Amino acid sequence: MLSGGAVTVALPLLDCFLNDSGTALAAGAPMPVRFGTWGYGLGGTSSIMVPKKIGADYDLPEEIASWARVRDHINFYSNTTAHMDASPNNNHFTGWVVGRCGIAPSGGIPSETIDTTIANRIGKTTRYMSLTATATGDVTNTYSYVNKVTPNPAEWSPLKFYTRLFGPDFQDPNAPSFTPDPRVMVRKSVLSGVMDQTQTLLKTVGSEDRQRIDQYFTGLRQLENQFAQRLTKPEPIASCIAPGQAPVDPPMNKEVATVQLRHRMMTELMVMAVACDQTRVFNMAFSAAFSALVKPGFPQPYHTCTHEDPIDPDLGYQPNSSWFTRRTMESWADFVEAFTKVKEGDGTLLDNVLIYATTDVGNARTHAVDDMPVFTAGRAGGKLKSGLHIDLKGASPTVVGYTALRLMGVDVPSWGTLSNQTSEVFNEVLV
Repeated sequence: MLSGGAVTVALPLLDCFLNDSGTALAAGAPMPVRFGTWGYGLGGTSSIMVPKKIGADYDLPEEIASWARVRDHINFYSNTTAHMDASPNNNHFTGWVVGRCGIAPSGGIPSETIDTTIANRIGKTTRYMSLTATATGDVTNTYSYVNKVTPNPAEWSPLKFYTRLFGPDFQDPNAPSFTPDPRVMVRKSVLSGVMDQTQTLLKTVGSEDRQRIDQYFTGLRQLENQFAQRLTKPEPIASCIAPGQAPVDPPMNKEVATVQLRHRMMTELMVMAVACDQTRVFNMAFSAAFSALVKPGFPQPYHTCTHEDPIDPDLGYQPNSSWFTRRTMESWADFVEAFTKVKEGDGTLLDNVLIYATTDVGNARTHAVDDMPVFTAGRAGGKLKSGLHIDLKGASPTVVGYTALRLMGVDVPSWGTLSNQTSEVFNEVLV
């Protein structure tokens, strides 16, 4: 007590706050497990991408040679098929939609994406229910949808992303003092009045309008939770170290080196946002499905290259197309490695994360939706094995997605529809 008022001073996350193994808080609450996605376009060339060895210590063919530093953190699920059932193969669309919605699309996006489902389960107590970013510089390049018609727009500017995450509104959990933001207090007060009026309105409208208002009310409740979070002194987090300087945006072009640079910059910000518990669900798009990445000195962008680059008779594959795939896989390795650099408990942040990576096609040249690769990284709080190559033998990628849903606490009996429906958790990768 000081002058009649209560004063609290935050302590750093000391060892005494953790259990003996450093995997849970001393009070018994486990470290939070987070979920992320990573997306890219145009698959790869199976003959030089898919490991020959099944299981642990898998080999690294040419297109994934850059994984050497992170292989033991990545599960490679090869030979998946996005079953189209009665729907057409909408090139660059069907594959990733099945992987993220579990449904073969007959038109547009058929449902919310897997990250939204998980965010509704684990994302309601953090500042942001989810965060979505892209390395392309194009806000429309997103693989995340709230519902059939509403995409989660992607943050494209490192500077704007930094300002959103670590600008004036950021509450440093390790700061010695805490002062509630009066602007948030006013907004919360106004929101309470709106919610009261909404409850009254619900009693006077028909069933269809009640459904629409209830959906709106759900959004208000989420906003109320976020306001409450921002008005509460956050618990100290030892791994949270806010970036000290705002970044400078890279040039706005599609050259691979520029996109890789923007990806690294956005990744560093995303990783620290997760470490600081600003969100527990995140999405990163490295490239669009119709990837327009450009190789300096080469006349065709990536997507055109997959159609027109001739197969080298000695190599047996398209060398320029493969060049783009290799650069993409380098950036996936960068993304995974970034989570290993943040210490959390007796391990790293990646130990308490599950990242689900998808693409739009299997073979870059044919654009077919069989032989598609899916990757996961992280151990989901010690629940998932890593460093394995698994041949799914034509099964839908929903097998991996459904396993991720259950690991993240989403209690649904099945996921997907028709040939993509599954109710079986893939036990081979569970601890």
